[in-house]
Amino acid sequence: MVAHYYRELLRFLQGTVRDRDTAADLAQESYARVLAVQESGEPIAEPRALLYRTARNLVIDQYRRSEVRGTYAATEGDAATDAADWTAGPEALEPEVAAMSSQTVDALLAAIGELPLRCREAFILHKFDGLSQAEVARQMGISVTMVERHIKQACRARQEQMQGGGTSAPASAATAAPRSGR
Repeated sequence: MVAHYYRELLRFLQGTVRDRDTAADLAQESYARVLAVQESGEPIAEPRALLYRTARNLVIDQYRRSEVRGTYAATEGDAATDAADWTAGPEALEPEVAAMSSQTVDALLAAIGELPLRCREAFILHKFDGLSQAEVARQMGISVTMVERHIKQACRARQEQMQGGGTSAPASAATAAPRSGR
């Protein structure tokens, strides 16, 4: 399993974290965790899927740790910061912040869900699966220009949703209404 998926996983992680050393560390940790599961005797139906899921979870964990460290370093100023100031925990765990975050995620999912099928597919492949626009175009069988248009449309819809535009009728429906008496 190690030799078979290592290069593929490393490329995926390099594209995600944009640092070869960090990607190598995450790939190694991913393999260690999957091998630990394998050695525990638990059957693994899809080792590649488990490996990628483990790697994605490690990337998320690393991002969260770096966010906390970045916040700590930005407020630290000098090395003499009192540790008692940090006993309250990260601001992200505050109920109000968690509720706003949940609402934001719900709004984003709603905006993505309202996109036309091909537009949604292009957006998800590019933003969530990390494919380049050329790769999305190849996979969908469309031009790179069309992928760009789909992604721009998705971003506009997301901005409208985030600015409180809510769910409004598409502009094409509004312009299709018959004009009166001129």
